Amino acid sequence: MFKVSCIQVCSSDNIEENLTKIIDFTNQSISEGADFILTPEVSSIFFSEKSDLLSKITLMEDDIFVKNFIEISKKNKKWILLGSLLIKISNNIIVNRSILLNPDGKIEEYYDKIHMFDVILSNKENYTESSLTKAGDKTKIAILPWGKLGMSICYDMRFPTMFRNMAKEGASFISVPSAFTFTTGAKHWHTLLKARAIENFSYIFAPAQTGTHSNGRKTFGHSLIISPDGKILNEIKEEEGIIVSEIDPKLAFELRKKIPSLNSE
Repeated sequence: MFKVSCIQVCSSDNIEENLTKIIDFTNQSISEGADFILTPEVSSIFFSEKSDLLSKITLMEDDIFVKNFIEISKKNKKWILLGSLLIKISNNIIVNRSILLNPDGKIEEYYDKIHMFDVILSNKENYTESSLTKAGDKTKIAILPWGKLGMSICYDMRFPTMFRNMAKEGASFISVPSAFTFTTGAKHWHTLLKARAIENFSYIFAPAQTGTHSNGRKTFGHSLIISPDGKILNEIKEEEGIIVSEIDPKLAFELRKKIPSLNSE
C-alpha cells in the first residue's frame, strides 16, 4: 500500500507565486504521508501568448520548478510528478511536458503531450494549443516501486487507444494532470476518467487546475483519484487544495485476472 496526493491550484502568469503555492501544498501532502505527489497541467505558468511565455520560461534543466522540486524530492525521499510545465526545447519551440522525479532527486522520465487541444466549443470559445506548443510523439511508461505508471496530459484522455496500449504494456496507474475547461468539464470530466479507469482496470490520478485564470480562461477543477473499478476514492471540487488516498497496487491485477479483457484483443 502507498499514498497518493493530487494538488489542485489556480495557476497564474506569475511563476514565482505559483511555485510558492505549490510547494506549500506539496509540504502539506508530505505531512499527510503521501509517497507520490502530483501537480496539475501547466503548474508553473498558465497558458498565455507565445511571445509572453517565451520571455518567461526556460529549458528543462534551467526551470525553477524543476530545480526546486529536485531538492524537495531528494530531501523528503518522495516521488513527484510535475504534472506539466511549459518548457523550451529551442529558442522558439515550447512543449507541454510532464516530468517525473524520483526520491534521489533525478528526472526518472518525462512525457511531452501528444494530443493538442485544438477545438471550437462555440463562437466565443476556441483553443489552438498547436499554435503554442509542439506535440510529442511518444507514449511513456515509468516504473514506480508499486508498479508501472502510464503518463498522459489532459486532452489525451479523449484518446482511449493511448490508454489501452499503456495498460497492455503493464501500466496499472495512469497520471492525467489537467487544465480541463469549465465548459466541457461539467459534461465530460468524470465520465471520461471513470471510463479510462474501468476499461483498463487502472488507477487514475488526475490533479487539475481550477477557477478563473489571469488570461480569463476558466478551468473545471474536481481533481480525482479513481480506483481500477471506477470508484472515486477522493475528489476536491472547485477550491484549491490537496486530496490524499491510500492505494492498493494489487487491485488492478486482481480485477484484470477476473475479467481478462486486456488479453482478448
